[in-house]
Amino acid sequence: MADVARLAGVSLGTVSNVVNAPDRVKPATRRKVEDAIASLGFTPNTSARTLAAGRGTLVGFVAVDLGNSYFLDIARGVEREADLGQQSVLLGNSDVDLDKQTGYLKLFEQAQAAGIVLAPFDGPMDEARRLRQRGLRVVNVNWPGEPDESCGVVVDEVRGGRLAAQHLLDQGRRELVFVGGPLDLTAVRHRFEGASAAAREAGVPLQLVTTAALTVRAGLAVGSDLLAQDAAARPDGIVAASDALASGIVQSLLLGGVRIPDDVSITGYDDNHFAQGTTLPLTTVGQPGVEMGGQAMRLLRDELDNPATHRHETVVLPPRLIVRGSSLQRPGEGS
Repeated sequence: MADVARLAGVSLGTVSNVVNAPDRVKPATRRKVEDAIASLGFTPNTSARTLAAGRGTLVGFVAVDLGNSYFLDIARGVEREADLGQQSVLLGNSDVDLDKQTGYLKLFEQAQAAGIVLAPFDGPMDEARRLRQRGLRVVNVNWPGEPDESCGVVVDEVRGGRLAAQHLLDQGRRELVFVGGPLDLTAVRHRFEGASAAAREAGVPLQLVTTAALTVRAGLAVGSDLLAQDAAARPDGIVAASDALASGIVQSLLLGGVRIPDDVSITGYDDNHFAQGTTLPLTTVGQPGVEMGGQAMRLLRDELDNPATHRHETVVLPPRLIVRGSSLQRPGEGS
């Protein structure tokens, strides 16, 4: 800053104002300082500014899988809310890898982030807990907070599974299958619990087909297995634990000559961006990703701004059923 001040012929205070509060500086003076900054390649030292201000303007967001557009929506919500507080978001994608998640958490701590919004890997939360013990605020999203220790924002996954199964039951389907896994994934297990409850209350059996992943490839394999069965033995309703799974099942069954939704109705989960644009749009359970991200960022800001009065909580948001062509016949269609 001293070099910039000398080159522009202004005081250090003027340079500081141009960097931090440009509206306070006359346009002609601001242009001189900006020209000096460009000439020298000056970059403000954000770490020094953080120390001086007592709190950084950077917020870290770690997402478990940006290949799933649901987490992109959460990121968008975090960023929109951060913008309102004049904060910037550093984004890390752990890519369903606990070691990468831990690495990003450590990196954001070293960068002196004001706080972190974490959409975590479904596994141990040891590193996040250690960060909180060292005074760094961490708010979970798509994962509950810990009582009296942290905040979280989640969707009612049990209700989501119930919505999907109840929709198929309302279509008159009585041979239901839930496809998803592994069941040690909390969200999948809760979706299965909801679907099971709806089927049980209707007096309808619900078969479970577990998968090793929630991918299109896994769905294609399930579809191939169904095609190998006699047509009379196949289910007439499938609740898939993700849109990717549902998409793979739909592709496989359509190629095998199965009519969807006439012979079998299928629902997905997450309302991924591709779910509506496919040849056969997917019925799905949508999660309010943008709202979740915004809510998580608001909880983080409250914890930062009001440490004496802030109370940790887990906010539970409702999912919604989005009905499309994979489950609902148009009037006059069907066998």
